[in-house]
Amino acid sequence: MVSLRHEFMFLGNIVMHQQSPSYAITVRLRYHDSPGLLGKITTAIGSAHGFIGAVDIVGVTEGQITRDITVNCSTVDHGQQIVTEIAKIDGITIMHVSDRVFLMHLGGKIEVNSKTPLKTRDDLSMAYTPGVARVCQSIHQDPDSSFALTIRKNMVAVVSDGSAVLGLGNIGPEAAMPVMEGKAMLFKEFAGVDAFPIVLATQDTEEIIQTVKRIAPTFGGINLEDISAPRCIEIEERLEQELEIPVFHDDQHGTAIVVLAALKNALHCVKKSIEDVKILINGPGAAGTAITRLLLDAGAKKIVVCDRDGALGHHCTDLSGEPAKQWIVANTNQGNEAGELSQVIQDKDVFIGVSAADVLKAEDVASMAADPIVFALANPNPEINPAIAAPHVRIIGTGRSDYPNQINNVLCFPGLFRGVLDVRAREINGAMKLAAADAIASVIEPENLTDDYVVPSVFDRRVAPEVARAVAQTAIETGVARKKSTTQYQVV
Repeated sequence: MVSLRHEFMFLGNIVMHQQSPSYAITVRLRYHDSPGLLGKITTAIGSAHGFIGAVDIVGVTEGQITRDITVNCSTVDHGQQIVTEIAKIDGITIMHVSDRVFLMHLGGKIEVNSKTPLKTRDDLSMAYTPGVARVCQSIHQDPDSSFALTIRKNMVAVVSDGSAVLGLGNIGPEAAMPVMEGKAMLFKEFAGVDAFPIVLATQDTEEIIQTVKRIAPTFGGINLEDISAPRCIEIEERLEQELEIPVFHDDQHGTAIVVLAALKNALHCVKKSIEDVKILINGPGAAGTAITRLLLDAGAKKIVVCDRDGALGHHCTDLSGEPAKQWIVANTNQGNEAGELSQVIQDKDVFIGVSAADVLKAEDVASMAADPIVFALANPNPEINPAIAAPHVRIIGTGRSDYPNQINNVLCFPGLFRGVLDVRAREINGAMKLAAADAIASVIEPENLTDDYVVPSVFDRRVAPEVARAVAQTAIETGVARKKSTTQYQVV
């Protein structure tokens, strides 16, 4: 079977702009049902490099047919070009064009539903007054019972200030809300965890910490999301110290866990050990620092981290006010390598990028050690186009769904919080993170590993139960669980 990564070689730079459901449009057309006219429409779409996903008849009236044609495009401008080409066909009326992504988001993507119907006076008297008063008194006497008698048992807050949303940057809390809603959907879909988005109209570190502390009695866990570095590190550390429920910044640790899982399997494919390989991490921000910490915990010994100026090491003397970089200098690059990225990458076994698009060239990856592993995770466009890297790289992974080896946090956080909630863990410690990475990696049996399959699909329903089981058991073993889990984790 031909490897998908070799197919990239024939696509060149075009692969970075391939059609995607993320840019899907539905065009509603009306025209006389004449022979050959539908063929002209589909030909026009194909000539404009659109990918037709569906053709549906809406209705037929007085010899005129109305159709919805769904087309995957590569960009917003590409969709407009396709509509322009269709409009050139004689006899066609374009009634309207819908952006399918915006349609999905109309009115938000989540809602609140009651678990118990209210159909009688008895129902009302038990769910609300007067019966609810007895439950309130019980919780007052034993606050821990709120985990059994309220939504806390299965509820996570997804908290953001909108300062580092996807690759969009500081776009504010309102604009961050669609991402937080999406995160809540993923929690529910993959692990049955209820989650609620909370966006904050402040980017002040202390205000965020105090706000989360004040809302904490509602939740069983806190998932921090899309908060810019270095504030996100301090916010998480403070909340971990000051709250009795687990706090997890997914952009840091979720990324690190999935990277470690993918790396374990990739190293198995190339027959190298994590203790021996030379690893280069580009990007010393929150994610890069978390990846570095977790790889060191997993046994890696030869790590160099680069920022935009090159390798971080003891030769760097101007890092005052940058504690993350100071920690990196103290714990990595034992040989004090210096130089720009293109120099430091030479002879490295592994490249992990959490930085910016197109910072690597073909000659850079060609200079790596034999059978190199490249995880180019910049979002939305990676540090190097896989089509350019393919001739020189043994294994490549990105954060995108349109390439093999998608390193996606959804493989981690739903199952991790499922396990954490089930044992009422006080925190998420290093051992639990390592266990989560091992669980993700173990979903693919060793005999089924290939260069294009070192990390499970985000839709592999085995992942979340395996992660939940491993995290819950490790929480119990490390003494941070407040109850033993009796949950039987099943693939859903």
